[in-house]
Order: sequence, then C-alpha cells, then structure tokens
Amino acid sequence: MELDANYWETRYASAETGWDLGGPSTPLKEYLDQLTRKDLRILIPGGGRAYEAEYAHRLGFSNVFVIDLTGAPFDDLLARCPDFPKSHLIIGDFFEHRGGYDLILEQTFFCAIDPALRPKYVEHMHQLLKPGGKLVGVLFDNVPNPVGPPFGGSEPEYHALFRPFFPDVQFERCINSIAPRAGRELWICAKKPS
Repeated sequence: MELDANYWETRYASAETGWDLGGPSTPLKEYLDQLTRKDLRILIPGGGRAYEAEYAHRLGFSNVFVIDLTGAPFDDLLARCPDFPKSHLIIGDFFEHRGGYDLILEQTFFCAIDPALRPKYVEHMHQLLKPGGKLVGVLFDNVPNPVGPPFGGSEPEYHALFRPFFPDVQFERCINSIAPRAGRELWICAKKPS
C-alpha cells in the first residue's frame, strides 16, 4: 500500500476519514488554551481538515502552518475559516519541508505514516524545531493494527525512538481523550535541547 497523495485524496473523496473528529482534539485544544505567546511559529503536519489550526487561528495565533500531502481537506478549512492565511497551507511532503518552528502539534500524523519512516520522522521533527522548541500532541498506545493506517505502537517503543534526539521526552496517559479513544492515547512532550 502506497500512502501517497493519491491514497489520501481517495480517502477524502470516498469519505473514509475515520480519524476526522469534526473538531479539534481535546488534548490539543486544552494545550492551546493555556499558551499565552500568540506569535509562536506553529506547524501541524498531516493536518488534514486542520481543526487544530482553525482553533489556534481563532485564539489569535498568527503563525500557524499546516502541511499535508494533498490539498483536498484545505478547502474544508477555508470554508469554515475564510480568513485563515492561504499562504500558511502547504501541500507537500513533510519529509522535504524546511523551516524553523517553536511548536509542532502532533495529531494522527505519526500513526498515519509507514512505521518504517518513524526514525526519519523523529529526526526531521528535531531538524524543524528551533532550539528549545517542542513537539507535543497525541500518539496511539497499544492500538494493534498492523495493516493500518492508523498504525499503533507502545510507550516503550516510543521512548526508544525519541530519546536519541529528545533525551527528556515525556509521555503520559491522556485523561481528556474523546470517548472512542479513551485509554488509547499518550500525550507526548519532546523538547529540543536549547
């Protein structure tokens, strides 16, 4: 299975979007609620319909960027939030993206890529973050689905994967997941050393 732009465009066109919550993820929404610096440069990779980007934009965050392999879901974002800056919507391959970010929000992207790309994911996140920048968000915990996506994983695997680039990475069980995901989500906070 090739998880390329065509694959995701087909999923959107056929409404096979089981990952779509219809709004921002509760853990990310509550994280954004407590941030006070509205000038943070934020990236949401594999952002899809970008509910978190819309939410952050409406909170006054001015530098929110979304990257996805396909622009198919961006039309939906712009219909909901016409003043979202179109120049902040990037159609392309995350692994080829360059930039410097204070914060990267993870919401279903990690579990949607081929697990063989996970080491490359961690290394690229490290490259994209400014010194002191953070990768935060939600990873699935013990969701067995070898044919994915979503592809599962476990906390011990994640520790081994992230520690070489983020020595102080922390994981904790999400206590504010939506009901269908309760008990299956881990919050990750990986800070790039300054």
